[in-house]
This record gives sequence, structure tokens and C-alpha cells, in this order.
Amino acid sequence: MTSSVLAALLLAPAAPPNAPWAEIRVTDAATGRGVPLVELMTTTGDRLVTDSAGRVAFQEPGLMGREVFFTVRGRGYEAAKDGFGFAGAKVTPKAGEVSSIKLTRKQPAERLCRLTGEGRFRDTLLLGYPPPLADSPNPGRIAGQDSVQSAVYRGKAYWFWGDTNRVEYPLGLYRVAGATTPVPTPDTDVSAGLPYDYFTDPKTRFARAVMPLPERPEGVVWVFSLCVVKGADGNEKMLTHYTRRKGLADELEHGIAAFDDEKQVFVPLKQLPPAEKWRRPNGHPILFEKDGERWFLFGSPTPNVRVPATEEALLDPARYEAFTCAKDGDPKQLDLDAAGAPRWRWQKALPPLDSKTEQQWVKAGTLKAEHARFCPADAAKPGDRVVLHSGSVRWNEYRKRWVMLAGQIGGGPSLLGEVWYAEAEQPTGPFKKAVKVATHERQTFYNVVHHAILDRDGGRTIHFEGTFTNEFSGNPDQVPRYNYNQVLYRLDLGGEWLAAVRE
Repeated sequence: MTSSVLAALLLAPAAPPNAPWAEIRVTDAATGRGVPLVELMTTTGDRLVTDSAGRVAFQEPGLMGREVFFTVRGRGYEAAKDGFGFAGAKVTPKAGEVSSIKLTRKQPAERLCRLTGEGRFRDTLLLGYPPPLADSPNPGRIAGQDSVQSAVYRGKAYWFWGDTNRVEYPLGLYRVAGATTPVPTPDTDVSAGLPYDYFTDPKTRFARAVMPLPERPEGVVWVFSLCVVKGADGNEKMLTHYTRRKGLADELEHGIAAFDDEKQVFVPLKQLPPAEKWRRPNGHPILFEKDGERWFLFGSPTPNVRVPATEEALLDPARYEAFTCAKDGDPKQLDLDAAGAPRWRWQKALPPLDSKTEQQWVKAGTLKAEHARFCPADAAKPGDRVVLHSGSVRWNEYRKRWVMLAGQIGGGPSLLGEVWYAEAEQPTGPFKKAVKVATHERQTFYNVVHHAILDRDGGRTIHFEGTFTNEFSGNPDQVPRYNYNQVLYRLDLGGEWLAAVRE
């Protein structure tokens, strides 16, 4: 679908074709584009949620043709407040007509759509509009999906998720779901989502396991650090780290698996020793060349583990190195030079340093704040440090920097729902200052990843996604259809907001 056609569908004509319904259209006041994931609440407690095009199909007996007040919750978008401080809007829903609510975006990131799960354009279809995204040949019958890994392999883009929910039963798929799409080109408009062609069970048409491990049925299986290397035969090989677990805490096994092109599943190549906690791929890898040697850099969000970019090295824990400034033999002490600056280095004996440890050292006075690499200062409040949770680092051609998008541990209106941007001259930092680019009040938005294959305008426009859920938030409320699904954002790196992190 061309950009002009898609834009016309998302901006929409003046009235819905399907007259029995009233349309409530929630738009960004600056762009006119529909805003997904906006909650509208009547004074009687009825809740409506905009679909991926920013629409609500409304047909409520007793409320048609009369003025109705909706409280608006936009998560990064705000409605104007009236004299009593109520943020919302009055509309008069009438069959066959459009009522508009304009919101002001208060964050740099623009929310585009829900990427996974059924009913992404529910209200758009009820109102009689054509779907903004063409139907996939195998949509997978997905209700919800957790955390994506992706790679370009043999001419296709591959996408793999963790636990996957179904509509037919509360228990879903816990052995990795997968899909392919064409590799997006610079002209591909992804603002309505991606046409995932899922690997499915031919009988149920629900997503099937792509890391089945049939001989070891106990536990769930997740994959991390999808990467593509040249195999011994000179052809591309897609590898991943996998973990089989009883839950978040108990790991039953982990290792490296390869994608079998004939069977279209991952097959284990090597189990790694259970005690290896950091000599393993993690996060979203970077292929990085230094002094003529190619490395995979791993870590989430910051790359703090590396290994030579070969299949042989990936399978050998002895080849992994960690980035640290801790003193040899004592990971609790800093290795400082004569000027008092930490000596950062790649080595094999100590575990890598992470954002949380740096924050603890800065707070205790062990590490000077200006020497932190992975725990940036809040650009709006320089005295505060941002403890990063999970994310990715990617080279950006527009900024000529390595840019990081990551979640935050604590702070703000959500425990794991704030998304931050930072940049550095090297993938290992230092990431000195960070700006909050998205917020998810009282909800979680975790395992953030910036997809470089979706960069547009020479890297000025970038896209990131994450898992939106109430899990870990302490909030029992689940937003219908959006809960436990992937949501896509767009970010303009030419915006004025970026001045706060520029050197």
C-alpha cells in the first residue's frame, strides 16, 4: 500500500460509510492523524479504547444524539481541561456522523499502532472503512504477544516472540511464535503495522512453536539475541540464544540454537553450562568492527558483552568478554587511573558492569557521576540518574551517533513504562544524558527495541516497539486488546526535543 493511500485511510473522510454507527475520532492536534490506545470514559463508567487508527465505533442506546462527556486518558497525549480541571471532551454521537476529539502530544514519540493481536482495526472495520493494512495469508489468530526478536535472513525479515496468547483458551503458546515479512524498503509505510505471515498449525491456524524441543516438554522457551552469521559452508545461518525455564527465576537449560530452513524451526546446537550467567548472548546484538576484527556486541540495553562474530565463537563461552571498570579480582571495587578516572576494558574474568550497579556506585560516591557510562543523567533534572532496564543500541546515520532507546527501572508514573533516548559516539557509551520520549501511566512497556530496518529519511525518523501490559505495574486493570501486545512508536530525531542531549 502506498504512503498516500495509507495516509488517506488513516486521516479518513468526513463521515463513516456504515451509518448505524457513530464515529468518535481521536486525533493528534498537530498532525490530524488518529491516535491509538486512547481511553474514553463516560460519567457512568463505560470505557472505550481507540483502535490503531484512532477510531471508536459508538452505538449506545440512550446516549445517541445527546451530549456526552468523556474523560480522556491518552498516555503521552492530553485533552484540554475545563474550568473544574477535568481533562476530556463533550461530543454528541450521531449515527453516520463523526465527532472529533483533538489531543495535544506531550511527548516526543508518536504512537502509531498496535502491531500484534486480533482486532487492531476493530472500530475502523465496524464503521465500514477499508482496512489500512492488507490481510496476511497467515494472521496466526493471535490474541497477545510478548517481546520481539528480529533479523533479516535470506531475503526476508524474521520476527519471533515469547509467550503468545490465543482467543480460544487462557493457555497459549509458550515455545516461541514466529513470522516473516518482506524486508521493508525506505518507501514502505509501516505506520499501520507489518503484514506478519505467521508460522501456523495447519489444523488450528493458530501460531505453532518454532522452538518446540519435543523431547523436553517441561517449561517455557524464550529466545534472545537473534543474529545471522556465515556457516562453515559459506551460507548465512540464523542463530539465537534460547532459555528453557520454569518461570522468571528458575532456568532449566540454555544454549545456542540454529534455524532449520527445511523444518522452519530452531534446533539446539549446543547447551551452555548452567553456571554461565553472562557468557551468553543477550538483548539485541550489534555487529561492530574494530581494528579489522568483527564482533557481536550483546547486552540489554547497553552492549557490555562481546564475542567474535563467528559461529564457532558464539558456541564457545571461553571466547566471550565483558566490559567493566571493576578492579581485577574484586568486582565491588573500581579500577582507577592516577587522575581518578575509571579504567574501562574488555576482559574475561569479571562480569560486565550494568546501569543498576553504576547507579548504586554513583549514589554511594564510589563512582563520580561524570564518569558513568550506562546510567545517564535525566536531561530535565541533571541531578537524577536514569536506571535503564531493557532496550537496544543502534547506529544512526542522521545523528552520526549510536542511539539508545531503553526502558527505566522505577521513576515516573510507571514502574517499567517510561522510555528514554540517549546517544554516544561509541556503542559502549558513555551515554551522558537521556530524554524521556514516551510514558505509559500505571502500565508497563518493557523490552523496548529500535528496528534499524524501519529507519526513514536517512535515519531522521526511527521506529521502536515494546510490550504494553499491566504486568509488573501493580495495576490490576488491563486495557482491552492492547494488554500484552506490541505497540509501535515513531520518533523524529530532528525535533527540538533532542537539543537536551546534544553535546
